[in-house]
Amino acid sequence: MKVIIVGGVAGGASCAARLRRLDENAEIIMVERGPYVSYANCGLPYHVGGVIPKQSSLIVASEPFFKAAFNIDVRTNCEAVSVSPKLKTVELRDVKTGEVTTQTYDKLVLSPGAPSVHPPLPGIDLPGIFHVRTVPDVAAMRQWIEGGTSFLAGMYNYSGIQMVKPTRRAVVVGGGFIGLEMAENLIHIGFEVTLIQKQPQLLSPIDPEIAALAEGHVARHGVHLVLNDGVTGFAQREGGSLEVQTISGAKFAADIVILAIGVRPDTKLARTAGLEIGQRGGIRVDEHMRTSDPDIFAVGDAVEVKDFVTGHWNLVALAGPANRQGRIAADVIAGRDSKYRGTQGTAIIGLFGGAVAWTGVSEKMLKRIGDTDYEKIYLFPNSHAGYYPGAKMLGLKVIFRKSNGLVLGAQALGVDGPAVDKRISAIAIAIQMGATIYDLEEAELCYAPQFGSAKDAVNFAGMVAADVLQGDMPLAHWDSTNGALLLDVREPVELVVESMPGAVNIPMGQLRSRLAELPRDREIHVICRSAQRAYYATRILLQNGFNAKNLSGGMLARAMFKLGTKERELTIVS
Repeated sequence: MKVIIVGGVAGGASCAARLRRLDENAEIIMVERGPYVSYANCGLPYHVGGVIPKQSSLIVASEPFFKAAFNIDVRTNCEAVSVSPKLKTVELRDVKTGEVTTQTYDKLVLSPGAPSVHPPLPGIDLPGIFHVRTVPDVAAMRQWIEGGTSFLAGMYNYSGIQMVKPTRRAVVVGGGFIGLEMAENLIHIGFEVTLIQKQPQLLSPIDPEIAALAEGHVARHGVHLVLNDGVTGFAQREGGSLEVQTISGAKFAADIVILAIGVRPDTKLARTAGLEIGQRGGIRVDEHMRTSDPDIFAVGDAVEVKDFVTGHWNLVALAGPANRQGRIAADVIAGRDSKYRGTQGTAIIGLFGGAVAWTGVSEKMLKRIGDTDYEKIYLFPNSHAGYYPGAKMLGLKVIFRKSNGLVLGAQALGVDGPAVDKRISAIAIAIQMGATIYDLEEAELCYAPQFGSAKDAVNFAGMVAADVLQGDMPLAHWDSTNGALLLDVREPVELVVESMPGAVNIPMGQLRSRLAELPRDREIHVICRSAQRAYYATRILLQNGFNAKNLSGGMLARAMFKLGTKERELTIVS
């Protein structure tokens, strides 16, 4: 059996290595149009920032390694230009010489990836404007930073005594993974960074109130955010610097521009083969990673996959799913009945020491597809036991079915990145296993005071959600408080810092003796700082015949919905 794999990196390389482990006799050829067959593209921004100082550290596996370890014929700087399913042939072009040769195949695996979006804007090809997709991309970027303009090559690098260095300016276009990681790393090496995002929020997979916290966090660390404003063009200034122009008419000076607008599935080769392309623009595959041609498979960023939660087709450009898809394609080619379960979109991004992570479906996606059978909770637990030094607050949103408690999605953030990772990773597994919020209640997780709490944040989320579904804690949200009486059960000293206009203040400790002051013919929404005391108060009121609901997340949740970067910063770093 002869198998040709087009594209390396995550999907193609994992497919090749897995296939060899399953079939020692197969002839395996893997072609990659770039100079490196397997590299850590997720590490590229950190090489620019010097966190990963050596370029060689980004190279995961080389041609000699694949040949020695797996007897795989790897051909770099080799581009597949066309496929004939009828003849079962692939035309390969040597990028350096232009020579085209033809190879036959028994099975073909497409892993072409998803190139960076490069819109036809005026000036987009000017020197100093870069994408961040390959090792050569960041090599060119680092070279530019060292001296791409007369300014960068001039006084900034002056070898004499400098009391004050001039400001280097960078503009990052796009507020997703690459855009934010590049912004952080450019800050680290001394650039003044402006990030322009056409959408009204950063990190489009998450809900806007969680994104608001992330926006405040990156702004506090020096990133100038320009949201809800797209780029219309670029111009060159005297000395080689650049000007970035936006829809609003604003202009931003830059010594370097990073384009991180997003990626688009590379379907050029699939189209030459007449393969089915899905509605989202990716190569359509089944659960075995097989395309519309039974002898052609596709994996990685170029394919459309089923969303594990909603069942809808989706595009998910993540390394983890690409690796698993490559492995599954290899299994099927080798005769095994492996199936891809779908993608949850589980992801995490580090931001200036903190992290934002998510898994499953977001609330805005549920609204978009018209799914109303869900409830959400907000909670703000500590990263570990509060009495142990170093505990930091986490912000956690969990979404679940109202009808049966099935866990649908979760989003979290905090300045303790590993603690964020731990909770979302646990919930990600729960979602894949079809767990309910009652399972989260009973999950047995690791505990020591420096790592967590006896009632972990994941358990806590399950308990809160179970209280909601069992009727022990009727829930209200900040977008649905009209007509209700707001009862604030915090202490008066807390109201000096922050208060709600029109709210009635009865401290929790006095509530039982002051019930007569509250109306029995009106819905009461109870608030405190994080909703814990409000829960205690809600239980008291319900058992005394009042119509009471707990406002989910309390005043901390309210801060997420308020405009203003300062308030968002305070919430995340408290």
